[in-house]
Amino acid sequence: MRPIRGVPLLAALLVGVTAVGPAAPAGADTGSPAVPLAACAHQDRLKVPGAAHQETACLPDLTTAGLAGTPYTDTADQAGLAAKGTVNPSGVPGIQIDGYFPDDSRLNATHGWAHDSQFVIRLPARWNGGLVVTGAPGTRRQYSTDALISDHVLAQGFAYAATDKGNTGPDFFTDGRKPGDAVAEWNHRVTELTKAAGKAVRQRYGRAPEHTYITGISNAGYLTRWQLENHPELYDGGLDWEGVLWTARGPNLLTTLPVTVARSFGRASDDDLVDAGFAPGSRFLWPYHEKAYWGLTQKIFRAEFDPTYDPHCPGGTAGTTVEEILAPCASDAAYDYAARPRSVHRAVAGIALTGRIGKPLITLHGDLDALLPIAADSEVYARMIDDRGRGGSHRFYTIEDGTHTDGLYDTHTGQLRPILPCYRSAFAALRRWVERDVAPPADRTVARPASGDVVNTCAPDGLGGPS
Repeated sequence: MRPIRGVPLLAALLVGVTAVGPAAPAGADTGSPAVPLAACAHQDRLKVPGAAHQETACLPDLTTAGLAGTPYTDTADQAGLAAKGTVNPSGVPGIQIDGYFPDDSRLNATHGWAHDSQFVIRLPARWNGGLVVTGAPGTRRQYSTDALISDHVLAQGFAYAATDKGNTGPDFFTDGRKPGDAVAEWNHRVTELTKAAGKAVRQRYGRAPEHTYITGISNAGYLTRWQLENHPELYDGGLDWEGVLWTARGPNLLTTLPVTVARSFGRASDDDLVDAGFAPGSRFLWPYHEKAYWGLTQKIFRAEFDPTYDPHCPGGTAGTTVEEILAPCASDAAYDYAARPRSVHRAVAGIALTGRIGKPLITLHGDLDALLPIAADSEVYARMIDDRGRGGSHRFYTIEDGTHTDGLYDTHTGQLRPILPCYRSAFAALRRWVERDVAPPADRTVARPASGDVVNTCAPDGLGGPS
């Protein structure tokens, strides 16, 4: 896959362009002397409810350090999400289950299955009684947040489950019968996996999870919000890392991104982006986002919710080369969501957020996010939660100098800071809130550490205690 000039291959990986994932899992390896027998207990009896196919393996290390280069993770699909120098735990033996639920779409080529609705469930030998569930960010697949989320929670003893959301890659919008169906499936697949993973946990350990958490970044942050609004009975709390905001009237991606496309075609100024909510301080990130994010994101989500606007771009595919996939549609420079037919607004309304969360939620968002500007996203969602009378169950932390993906820190070390350390502190704060009734600090901006290891440190006091 050839990079575009000025846009490294990383950009292609960020949008899920990779065509082939790891080879098929090799199956169980219970005879390995490196794997304690206790880690494999009940392996043969584990059946994921509703799965059309599953393969189970007992592994000496379920973390990325142990799985890199094996069929049990995909480090390529994690590209750009974490900063170099991020310290992750390792050495967590246990059982991994890979499989898929019944589905009729074939966008996910991982394991050579050519089958969507793939999932991974990891069951550590030493279990703390909890379960963490997530979906894939962007248009990535089920292993994409292994280094960001799975490693950390497994080391704490949590069982872990992740889904590809039921459709993947830049052509996700081709799935479904009507506009909005592909995104609606994301929500269904997370609900499906949460229920199935809870039952698999019970099979493995002899009891149901005591606490179940939903979490995710970007599109999976949206999924976290949606699940706590629509299925709070399945979870004890959630952690939302800059989730995408969808509202029927706006703001949403289709109200904030068109101005960025207009800028690419010389029809909008930098001031117009600032007026749309993009932080003036994030200007240094705009050239990269113009090449790697803005046009692509606008066209594929517009194709998902408003396919008749320009049926020829992107047409039946976002593109067959990296250049074609990342290229914006010229017609999107004039896209006016407010003026589009009611059918478009109804399609968005079908997956929209309301702010009516039913369980504790912590939201993190960088103030230099140049894809989902905080002023048109999490600040709005926080007000929506307050308007619904649910503010007591929500905490919102603005991460100073944070942007949409931590990998950009490595290019802009003097201007950015990774959000992951604060995510880990926030997860610890969420656990204290749920499990010990210790409320997290009030909403605030988390300042960048004045010195020390900014890649692995959130703030001197974390977010109210050790992470």
